[in-house]
Amino acid sequence: MKYLITGGAGFIGSAIIRYIIRNTENEVLNIDKLTYAGNLESLAKIEQSSRYHFNQIDICDAVALDRAIKDFQPDVVMHLAAESHVDRSIDGPAAFIQTNIVGTYTLLEAVRKYWLALDADKQKNFRFHHISTDEVYGDLEGTTDLFTEKTPYEPSSPYSASKASSDHLVRAWHRTYGLPTIVTNCSNNYGPYHFPEKLIPLVILNALEGKALPIYGNGQQVRDWLFVEDHARALYTVATQGQVGETYNIGGHNEKQNIEVVRTICQLLDELQPRSDQQSYASLITYVADRPGHDLRYAIDASKIKNELGWVPQESFETGIRQTVEWYLSHLDWCRRVQDGSYQRERLGVDQS
Repeated sequence: MKYLITGGAGFIGSAIIRYIIRNTENEVLNIDKLTYAGNLESLAKIEQSSRYHFNQIDICDAVALDRAIKDFQPDVVMHLAAESHVDRSIDGPAAFIQTNIVGTYTLLEAVRKYWLALDADKQKNFRFHHISTDEVYGDLEGTTDLFTEKTPYEPSSPYSASKASSDHLVRAWHRTYGLPTIVTNCSNNYGPYHFPEKLIPLVILNALEGKALPIYGNGQQVRDWLFVEDHARALYTVATQGQVGETYNIGGHNEKQNIEVVRTICQLLDELQPRSDQQSYASLITYVADRPGHDLRYAIDASKIKNELGWVPQESFETGIRQTVEWYLSHLDWCRRVQDGSYQRERLGVDQS
């Protein structure tokens, strides 16, 4: 099987590529624009595989997409390329509209043209798997409510609105044109190779540098945390076993307040790498003004993927967050190259074809 994965140099994209190369005999083409969040160092351990290929392509570039798809002849397209940082979407929404909406449209049209030219058997077995977020649902006010695959969309930020738009496009291309699509919506991911602007890696690195640990508002926003390698397994399960036209919610069954997450990280760092002054890292916690439109609670009902496809997460939050902190402590060179921008300068030698 041949898998074309967009956004494969990103956090979740690189995790699914590593999973496929390590655990299957399938072939992968990684298409990534290499924006600031795309880091090929996240794929260093598998990049020498003869089954892995990379093309630096913007998904808004229809000509380049057509060429890459025609040359590679994929059996499955997994679409992860997206702008994904909420704060950045508030400050500059245009890039989110362009990549997440226009880019998804451009990719859908390129894939549809390719799919229509396939023979009947390949058409039947082809899959377009669109990877999205639980943020499209808005937030939950109650303490027991859960997002299901039938929850109405009510996005709050330019980011989540752009992802909601892309979800609707994918479903429309299935209903109108018959393109065999599947959609997944996941909860907050965490784990190795996470870009340091996100909460968990930001807290780890700020703490190690003795910097403030900023918490929005009162820190009581609730998220369901999903270990990224569990997510990679789920995505592969959906791509290979999911039913065309269906949506699957993927969650970690780990609801935590943001302040709980930060305090847990501080406790782990106190144990694994104590401060020289013997103070707890928790003394660095600083509360800052909440961001506009901040959703209070996300929580996923992942019973459908469990009951229909047999997937459940292997990691609890306690085991996953310990692995994550340990990974960052042993990969500080990777973090520093991201922080100082040297990972981007090294792209000058990347094949542009």
